[in-house]
Amino acid sequence: MLGKIKSAAILGIDAYEVEVEVDIGPGIPSFSVVGLPDVSVKESKDRVKSAIRNSEYEFPQNRRIIINLSPADKKKEGPSFDLPIAIGILAAESSISRERIENYLIIGELSLDGSINAVRGCLSIALLAKDKGYEGVIVPAANADEAAVVEAIDVLPVTSLKDIIGFLNGSDDITPHKLDIREVFSQSSQYGMDFSEVKGQQYIKRALEIAAAGGHNVLMIGPPGSGKTMLARRFPTILPEMSLEEAIETTRIHSVSGYVKEKTALIATRPFRSPHHTISDAGLIGGGTVPRPGEVSLSHNGVLFLDELPEFNRNALEVLRQPLEDGVVTISRALMSLTYPSRFTLLSAMNPCPCGYYTHPKKQCTCSIQQRDKYISKISGPLLDRIDIHVEVPVVEYSELVSRAEAEPSSAIRGRVNSARKLQDARFKGSRTYFNAHMGPRHLRKYCQLEKESQALVKQAVDKFALSARAYDRILKVARTIADLDGSEQIGAKHVSESIQYRTLDRDYWKVGV
Repeated sequence: MLGKIKSAAILGIDAYEVEVEVDIGPGIPSFSVVGLPDVSVKESKDRVKSAIRNSEYEFPQNRRIIINLSPADKKKEGPSFDLPIAIGILAAESSISRERIENYLIIGELSLDGSINAVRGCLSIALLAKDKGYEGVIVPAANADEAAVVEAIDVLPVTSLKDIIGFLNGSDDITPHKLDIREVFSQSSQYGMDFSEVKGQQYIKRALEIAAAGGHNVLMIGPPGSGKTMLARRFPTILPEMSLEEAIETTRIHSVSGYVKEKTALIATRPFRSPHHTISDAGLIGGGTVPRPGEVSLSHNGVLFLDELPEFNRNALEVLRQPLEDGVVTISRALMSLTYPSRFTLLSAMNPCPCGYYTHPKKQCTCSIQQRDKYISKISGPLLDRIDIHVEVPVVEYSELVSRAEAEPSSAIRGRVNSARKLQDARFKGSRTYFNAHMGPRHLRKYCQLEKESQALVKQAVDKFALSARAYDRILKVARTIADLDGSEQIGAKHVSESIQYRTLDRDYWKVGV
């Protein structure tokens, strides 16, 4: 007997259809799975056998069972095929009516007692079901909120093998799971911290406001305890609120990586990823036999914070160049090449020297010039040129720490950022450019024209600091953002002057031994 069940698998962040074919016939008793299954898929035979028996159904004895996962030329991973395989076996044995089976995509991991566990990628699979015209999806109850984000299809949550068998046989009903997407989105878009909690550091707050307004990358240099990490963690609170489309895209990436918590429908706040400096190249960029998203993709639409930047493996830092420039990362393997989105703002922080106290006003630095040179040189010039804004974070004075004055809240800063972003939306409408930081040569010529006074300032900076052509472009882009924050169409001398301030620290520190 032959049973066919419609299921789905994940490749990259997209889902594709998988037909689970089950053939049960005479021959030497066996249970084999074909169609490029990985180890976890092959192990499904033991889970499926126990789940069927513990759900009080008969498992075919002394029969030859062949499971084919079609298309057979794509690698199948994970335990999400447990449920469709079990349903396919019961359908082939005529224990389940086939009337409803073809209307749904079915996914789920089985426990030995027949209960159904959560799986990865339900949001992408629900989107596939909608695109392919299915009536709905049958998913683990723990994934129901995530799948229900997709409207116009039925999301049927199941907790056990008995539930789905009863539904397919028509003896039980499963109420489609529904969500008020707008309400969920509103409730999920709250941050637990605010810029008003940061004492002092007005200059750094200004730099971060410019970074948020134009999508610019930032390097903060300062001694331990100056507030670099505290500022970085609050940076997402001044970024524009995520749109529903951005939230869905972000949730898809986190879902296929297994980072969406149960009963979570959407990730509606800007991601903030802060990997440890011991992270590998594959962990940062993505990798594996079947490439999985790395930290740069998990930071998509949000922030990637690299603390203690010189402590990261240099190879890992150098592979950041493609995502920083292109907003995507391509991972190539022998059997496939996958491209993941990775449009993020890079925030990085470092001490000015190995001991951390080179710029401290009161503590003595114990590092030699050679030690400082070696420490600073871990950051290559090409990577440094791709970071638009460099700022020195000073130690907070005692008077500022004990001050009762209310600092400006994130909502006020975000208001100015939103105004600047609206100007950029209108400026780049119809193109693939989103922020000033992403402007190409054509946009620079059109939107960053300078007056004579501004040109003289830039020329003086380029000559004095021996800035590269890329650094020159960065000055223009940051100046354009500063002008946008002022609501000015023309880039003035004050805008250029402030922009140049954010490109001088690297030359001071990177010439420490001169």
